[in-house]
Amino acid sequence: MEGKNFLRCLFFICSVVLIMLFTAFNFPTPLSDKSELLECATNSAWCTAKNRILRHPNRAPLGHDHTADVPHHPLDPLTIQEMNKVQKVIKSFFGKSVYSVHSLVLEDPEKQVVLKWQKGDPLPPRKASVIARAGGKNYLLTVDLESGEVVEHDTSHISGFPLVTLEDMQNVIFAPLSNAHFNRTILERGVDLNDVACLPFSPGWFGKAEDGRRLVKLECFTMKDTANFYMRPIEGIIVITDLDTSEVVEIIDKGKHIPIPKAAGTDYRLSAENGPVIKLPNPISMEQPNGPNFVVEDEHLVKWANWEFHLRPDPRAGVMISRARVRDPETGELRNVMYQGFSSELFVPYMDPERYFKTYMDAGEYGFGLQALSLDPLNDCPRNAKFMDAIFAASDGTPYVRSNMVCIFERYAGDAAWRHTESPITGKLILEARPKVSLVVRMVASLANYDYIVDWEFHADGLIHVKVSLTGIVIVKGTSYVNMNQVKENEDIYGTLLGDNIIGVVHDHYINFYLDMDIDGLDNSFVNVHLQREYTHGTSPRKSYMKVNKTVAKTEKEAQIKLKLYDPSEFHVINPNKKTKVGNPVGYKVVPAGTAASLLDPEDPPQKRSAFTNNQIWVTRYNKSEQWSGGLFAYQSHGEDTIQVWSDRDRPIENKDIVLWYTLGFHHVPCQEDFPIMPTVSSGFDLKPVNFFERNPVLRIAPYVENELPVCKAAASA
Repeated sequence: MEGKNFLRCLFFICSVVLIMLFTAFNFPTPLSDKSELLECATNSAWCTAKNRILRHPNRAPLGHDHTADVPHHPLDPLTIQEMNKVQKVIKSFFGKSVYSVHSLVLEDPEKQVVLKWQKGDPLPPRKASVIARAGGKNYLLTVDLESGEVVEHDTSHISGFPLVTLEDMQNVIFAPLSNAHFNRTILERGVDLNDVACLPFSPGWFGKAEDGRRLVKLECFTMKDTANFYMRPIEGIIVITDLDTSEVVEIIDKGKHIPIPKAAGTDYRLSAENGPVIKLPNPISMEQPNGPNFVVEDEHLVKWANWEFHLRPDPRAGVMISRARVRDPETGELRNVMYQGFSSELFVPYMDPERYFKTYMDAGEYGFGLQALSLDPLNDCPRNAKFMDAIFAASDGTPYVRSNMVCIFERYAGDAAWRHTESPITGKLILEARPKVSLVVRMVASLANYDYIVDWEFHADGLIHVKVSLTGIVIVKGTSYVNMNQVKENEDIYGTLLGDNIIGVVHDHYINFYLDMDIDGLDNSFVNVHLQREYTHGTSPRKSYMKVNKTVAKTEKEAQIKLKLYDPSEFHVINPNKKTKVGNPVGYKVVPAGTAASLLDPEDPPQKRSAFTNNQIWVTRYNKSEQWSGGLFAYQSHGEDTIQVWSDRDRPIENKDIVLWYTLGFHHVPCQEDFPIMPTVSSGFDLKPVNFFERNPVLRIAPYVENELPVCKAAASA
């Protein structure tokens, strides 16, 4: 009888935790009622069976039915029909072996094929790239969608594992509750098992002893009396578990003397606040009653003002911008700027030696796109936004729809594209100003506690602004301290005391971007435009001035750039084969911001795995297989398949097809304003034309005139 009661209790706990994990890790699920929830809790395969197209729960209106979608462009993502075909091929390939699909995406055609293709031409052969696991082995497969032919690529030389699937995490969260030692120590701490939630975190890699098994480290919290369970850690318990078998390998059980932080004041929901609600009496909204100025043709080709680009969601990168071209106002020609751009990898190391493994590579370990939210209209995106769905594959290859994963909208905040006033010299008033309107492509990834908002913003003057905003919940650890006067002199608590028994741990965020710049063609060069002090040597009343020295990088090592405040440079990607009328090579420059640099030792295992943070800027020779700066298999990788390794090959890059990489960085020393949820912090970088146009490309933009603007009424929004 006691055994039955225990199982009943365990079953209830699993169901509750499952609901919580669906929210925390964005599990794909069609669940609509309790019976389905319980079925999924006991049989994870049921969730993705019968070729059902799963819809992620979201508050936004669902996108349209995608079952009849067909590709129109060589870079269009795989359709549901294509994924179903690939799923059958994979099943046949593995036969009776148990397998899991970790990535199922379009295998891009060769770049030259895409560049030659024009609308109306037949599509090049469609192929799928599949990363799977079976029998303890990683598989990288190419599936020909027409013939069904499968080509297996050798990956035996690459360490690590593919990103964990949502089903992997879904299965492993119950492992601690099946362990008697774990349940006993939870009860000894006075915590009800019904209130426990354990979340799976990647373990990093710290030596060969960790090889051979896909491991995960679960940390546990109490959900009692708050939605913000992250602020109620059960300190000192780490459950090391095998992802493939759900076997508990080891339980680290320390910190029983550390109290669990109280729930009071931790809930971030408006309904939990007791004070007055802060609300503007007159809400602000950008309205476009006549519709937007952009169009999305054939589901993925975005056209706005003088820009045209291909947009597709991706389970690892989040979104991919491809074939970005801008129309020259003088010639009317669509000119190539960037062949492809996306978030390649993230690195989030926590600076607590006691929790040394907290060094997350979120894109390669979890999937930036897999963790993307269905966006919340009016709050994630303005009312004038349009939405795009994503179609991803579950671990058995079944396609499911992530509704409203991406939003596209025009932004106008009253800024000027350019302006000038003239009066005293000319004797008459000249007042010229132009509105700055831009187009934003946005996605939000919710990686457990943290939310990342990524914007690609296109401006009519040819500039591309890439912005990353951080918000969400700071990772904390429990402590016996309730006031800083209890902390011993020179004691390092590895963070900031945010409240009673809560320390917000110091950490960094790095986001590396892959930017395949093709300025007016494939063959480009990287130029270091070095700014240095020069002396006049008595030829002027001035003693010194700033001189520009330009150096073209010959090889990859010459383009490994660490930014220096007092030794500044501009960094240009130019086409040396095309010049303006006055003889300058056309180009773009990267304008850095968010320049935090890693302070970890270069030989520290996390730093070797995330070696893209060794420099802020890299330039490599284009190689179709080199897209993920932390390696193809980032999970428990050793660091032998990174951008550092590729760049150290020192290939020629002058007047070649090259890729620019930029690493955006944030240092985060938590403060009390980050409790219980942190206000958004943002930074970004620009890709800016430099001698690309013959003159100011927005010179002919018309100013706003009062009688041409729409008049919006509040009633119209009802």
